[in-house]
Amino acid sequence: MSLDFPSFQPRFPWWSGDLQTVANFLRPPSRDLAPHRSERLVVDLQDGTGDRLVCTLDRPATPKAGTPLTILIHGLTGSQESLYVYSMARRVLDEGGSVLRINLRGAGPSRATCSGQYYAGRSQDFRALLARLPEELTKDGLRAVGYSLGGAMLLKYLGEEGSAAPLAAAASVCAPIDLSVTCRNMRRPRNVIYHRHILGLMKIEATAEGAVLSAAERAAILGSRSVWDYDEVFIAPRHGFGGAEDYYERCKPLRFMAGIRVPTLVIGAMDDPWIPGALYRDYDWAANAALVPLLPEHGGHVGFHGADSRQPWSDRAVMRFFQHG
Repeated sequence: MSLDFPSFQPRFPWWSGDLQTVANFLRPPSRDLAPHRSERLVVDLQDGTGDRLVCTLDRPATPKAGTPLTILIHGLTGSQESLYVYSMARRVLDEGGSVLRINLRGAGPSRATCSGQYYAGRSQDFRALLARLPEELTKDGLRAVGYSLGGAMLLKYLGEEGSAAPLAAAASVCAPIDLSVTCRNMRRPRNVIYHRHILGLMKIEATAEGAVLSAAERAAILGSRSVWDYDEVFIAPRHGFGGAEDYYERCKPLRFMAGIRVPTLVIGAMDDPWIPGALYRDYDWAANAALVPLLPEHGGHVGFHGADSRQPWSDRAVMRFFQHG
């Protein structure tokens, strides 16, 4: 399908991929969703752990009948409070749709109610969440948007489920579709500041109050010197993988995308400093009609601060896809 969407042009002064990536950090947009209203929704995963996902349900001030619930999935070290989540939530709410901002297992408000930790391949948590949503929220249908790691998890889930996925449409924004290649790219010298910052947040998140860890696991997490180390000594052994590379290989979205049958918009910027653009350029998009790539040259990592609007270009592209797909 054709989105018939204007090409992305960066807004001054966010002219490079790095500046697009850090723009929200340097100039944070508002998190105010007024006049829309929000409420807490807790979902028991019922997997024997006692873990419960704490989510926020946003309802529009002026609902539009028949609009599907939109589920927003944050990225690594993110949460329902991530600025890109708020931005997309505002767009959906203003169009009359309800939004569910989820916190993955051990993220944000879910940290206090979860002993475990999310990772890119933990699609079973999303499956459990969908199965336990109240019928009142799902009666008009479902759609989902995943950002970065959340996008990777969403693509994996969609490929696993195929035509059985209970979603009308989906979108991923800047998902690491090859986890190993992305990890190697993040460890390049040019990304040292990003890498150090993210690793520090991962350690805080994984060891915060609520996490159930052995003394050895806690020491391994705190002693990790890279994201690869963290995955090698904590994520992989805790979740039954043979090591970081086994985890990356078994969970990378590229292994699952051929099975996707839900119409899915896949957005990625070719100047993303975290995810090599070649991963997207080299994929055979024509092999699966359900996948719609939108791959501008610029935009950074979950940036897309365009010259024609203060709202991220990716938000508008996703909404156009959902409304006209």
